[in-house]
Amino acid sequence: MTFLLYLLVGAFAGVLAGLFGIGGGMVIVPVLIFSFAAQGVSAEVLTHMAVATSLATIVFTSLSSVREHHRNGAIDWSLVRSMAAGIVIGTAAGVVLISEVPGPVLQNIIGVFALLLALKMFTGWEPPGKGERPSTAGLLSAGGVVGFGSSWFGIGGGTFTVPYLSWMRFSMRQAVATSAACGIPIALTGAVTNIIAGQGNDLLPEWSTGFVYWPAVLGIALTSVPCAQVGARLAHKLDAALLKKLFAVLLCVVGIRFIFF
Repeated sequence: MTFLLYLLVGAFAGVLAGLFGIGGGMVIVPVLIFSFAAQGVSAEVLTHMAVATSLATIVFTSLSSVREHHRNGAIDWSLVRSMAAGIVIGTAAGVVLISEVPGPVLQNIIGVFALLLALKMFTGWEPPGKGERPSTAGLLSAGGVVGFGSSWFGIGGGTFTVPYLSWMRFSMRQAVATSAACGIPIALTGAVTNIIAGQGNDLLPEWSTGFVYWPAVLGIALTSVPCAQVGARLAHKLDAALLKKLFAVLLCVVGIRFIFF
């Protein structure tokens, strides 16, 4: 039953990854937290495991989503290259810091983030457009911020990257596609650093390498990869405004649960 849950979560997260460029992490992390708790995993490590495992699955989801977006010619690869070094540094630094945060505290932080993200998605707020491409140093710094924030919440970076690209007046289609490409270095760096950071922790269950739990990675990846392609196709055809509002309601429920219960 647990593995079936991972398959269902992967399908839902994959569609969201392709549709919104968010990597699916805000679906994966809460479900993994509840799943690990039900399996009796220690509260001190289960949230770290959920974040790390989510990042590992996003490697596969992002690759699938990027393939479809690239086929449609929507990715600005020069921008991805300019941000990549900052993304790697920021993600690695974030993982090192998060490994020292107690599990229950981290869960509260994720809950607050879920509520803020829900507010943004429900209102449809986007930053006013600047319309100027930043310098190389600016893109490097932006990549660092995106990577750092993503590593704390187990997400592919779209929550930060899409608004940033919208601010630069990229079309939503191109912002989502380019964000999905930025998710690859975030997920790879986050997964590898979490494997290193969790080494030697006696509280981790079997089938874990560091904080990454491989049965969950396998189950989620099996369905998220094909479903990410479905979501990417839908992103080029559908108005996602209603779906974003429904997803915002789900995030509110998650945020309240993590903070108050």
